[in-house]
Amino acid sequence: MVPASESFHYLPGKGLEGTVENHDVKVVGPNYIKEFNVQVPQSQAEEGVETVVYVLVDGQVAGYITLRDQIRPESAGAIRVLKENGIKNLLLTGDNERVAKSVSDKLGMDGYLANVLPHQKQEKVKELQQQGEFVAMTGDGVNDAPALAQADVGIAVGSGTDVAAETADIILVNSNPQDIASLILFGKATYRKMIQNLIWATGYNIIALPLAAGVLYNQGIMISPAVGAALMSLSTVVVAVNAQLLRRQIK
Repeated sequence: MVPASESFHYLPGKGLEGTVENHDVKVVGPNYIKEFNVQVPQSQAEEGVETVVYVLVDGQVAGYITLRDQIRPESAGAIRVLKENGIKNLLLTGDNERVAKSVSDKLGMDGYLANVLPHQKQEKVKELQQQGEFVAMTGDGVNDAPALAQADVGIAVGSGTDVAAETADIILVNSNPQDIASLILFGKATYRKMIQNLIWATGYNIIALPLAAGVLYNQGIMISPAVGAALMSLSTVVVAVNAQLLRRQIK
């Protein structure tokens, strides 16, 4: 039977702690170990790319757990599509340097920051915004919430925490990285259609209305009000058809 814990506290970006059978128990990551200079045993596990989580009992290392996240098969394709469209990709993670570099290299990302605390993720987003960048942040955990709120567009993974979902602007229902690329490209395509339709609608009206009013009558150029009205109606048809073509671009 697992004993009950008391005085439970979450340590943002570091781990968690509580009291179990009058013993102080902490489950922490490398950030906590470095901050409090805790002596840990050297092992082969630390030489790989796994994330090591340490179990401390009364301040002493009682054991450790190694974790390795699997990269989703769709991730590489999503990164490739974004890069092809001129969108930079940065990895912000609380994992160690080895894990961050391994994932970044495998996916062909533009860079990474490892051992990042929640407030540091937010600061990095601010820094990019101050450089004039438009930032879209994707995350799934409590530690990502501040950065999701700071970003111009926050994208939460549907299978993540409620805090991340409530903070983000967009939630990925299927938790598929490919959907990130799809929604960004869809947004860009929609914006292009808006500009095109604005040009079409404005162009017809700018030309048809003055000609029907006789602005160029002295130059021998004039159209009847009926023709002007027909051209205005035609502009509506063109805008509607052009908007329907958006479906082909997102398939």
